[in-house]
Amino acid sequence: MTSTYQDIPPTLVETLRGAQRVVVFTGAGVSAESGIATFRDALTGLWSRFDAQALATPEAFRAHPDVVWGWYEWRRAQALRAEPNAAHRAIAALARHVPELIVVTQNVDDLHERAGSPQVAHLHGSLHAPRCSSCGTPQALSGGVPEEPHEGRRLAPPACTHCGAPVRPGVVWFGESLPADAWSDALRAAEQCDLLFSIGTSALVYPAAELPQRALAAGATVVQVNPTVTPLDRQAHCNLHGAAADVMPRLLAAAFGATGR
Repeated sequence: MTSTYQDIPPTLVETLRGAQRVVVFTGAGVSAESGIATFRDALTGLWSRFDAQALATPEAFRAHPDVVWGWYEWRRAQALRAEPNAAHRAIAALARHVPELIVVTQNVDDLHERAGSPQVAHLHGSLHAPRCSSCGTPQALSGGVPEEPHEGRRLAPPACTHCGAPVRPGVVWFGESLPADAWSDALRAAEQCDLLFSIGTSALVYPAAELPQRALAAGATVVQVNPTVTPLDRQAHCNLHGAAADVMPRLLAAAFGATGR
């Protein structure tokens, strides 16, 4: 079933009202609606010389730690300047209307938390949780928004407070495994839920894209919210084609008379 966001199917409203365990699986499209650049966006300034995917590897960090750390600090500053949008707020509000809800996100910002979502699993790590590149000890960041120039800059990573090795961003790079605890929580939630929303994700990045498939196999209703068609369109019970910041408040209002704003 495909609907525009103005046309919330009554069957979906009833399914949401009766849901006991809900998973909200979010991707880069949700953060992009808050102005956070995605890996597909063209880079500017210093970063225009680099391929974003090439910077997101352990090999790049070993070869050019100042470039990689500088890029991630630039991204962290961008994320901290951004504000949760109406989709983030509606998702947080939805958690107050169903018995159990977990947000499983591929995003490395903290917009879900700042919107008020009480349970968030970060599959790809967090910009706000750096750790030592050698011993793995978590490291603290200075408070506030980093004063990074708009065009970006090379920036040497700080030294680990425990062993002195360079500190690395707390994200999952290409070629690395997902965090075991977050992935275990996400799989368990997908296999036990009765309703899963896939919002703003391409359904192409594995293993994360496996989650809707796990939910479908377990008999859950799967709803996709995305402006564009993805491979999940063929399998989802309902496809709401529109921006998440438009769709989710309307869905919340249709089901519970609230908008989350």
